[in-house]
Amino acid sequence: MNNIFAIADKELRSYFSSPTAYVIIGLFAVLFGFFYTAILDFFVKQSMQLQQFQMGPSSVNINLQLIRPLLSNASVVALFVLPMITMRTYSEEKRSGTIELLLTSPITDLEIILGKFLGALGLYSLMLLVTTPYIMILFIYGEPEFSPILVGYLGLLLMGGSFISIGLLISSFTKNQIVAGMITFATLLLLWVLNWLSSFGGPTTQAVVSYLSITQHFDDFAIGVLDTKHVIYYLSFITFGLFLTAKSVDSERWRG
Repeated sequence: MNNIFAIADKELRSYFSSPTAYVIIGLFAVLFGFFYTAILDFFVKQSMQLQQFQMGPSSVNINLQLIRPLLSNASVVALFVLPMITMRTYSEEKRSGTIELLLTSPITDLEIILGKFLGALGLYSLMLLVTTPYIMILFIYGEPEFSPILVGYLGLLLMGGSFISIGLLISSFTKNQIVAGMITFATLLLLWVLNWLSSFGGPTTQAVVSYLSITQHFDDFAIGVLDTKHVIYYLSFITFGLFLTAKSVDSERWRG
């Protein structure tokens, strides 16, 4: 475990040793803030209209009408941002030639992969942490429910972990960071629209494709519903992605 945390710490520090982490966190915070302001403005106007035309305050639900679309938009931002985090994990090691030193060190492939995964997940967690002041403002001026928000952020974390596992796999294929980032984004986008494509198939195809869709499992998290089948799906997705990464790294070791 010490080796895993040492690699994770090294990865996290490497992000902050260059402008990468600051740009990514800043970009995520700005985009989240933009969606927050736009949705909040629409929510306030809608609330005033409802109160003006016979509907009382009880008809307004902050969690469903404000936080749900906000977290859904945050997941879209993560789709664009996370490939920028994962594209360098293995590609940079290959480009700089340090991959040989890493593979010949007394550290197992599993420790390397988990360390890199936790490092990238740590940066993503900081991105989510930066958005919490926006949510805290809602508690000052409103009365949202806390537990659904916590579930929603758990969904974002699990979905982000799935994105990162795919990004690690693709980064292990190439020396070029840009290529790794573009292929990762294209792959994640395909998984994102998978649910839309299910409408062109039969009932069985729709059921299978809908289950494989990475967004389909986030919908319940966004409304504050914690369902174990969605948690199992994301954990299985992460495990499978890391397993394929291990096989890719293992083949690199044999080629070396």
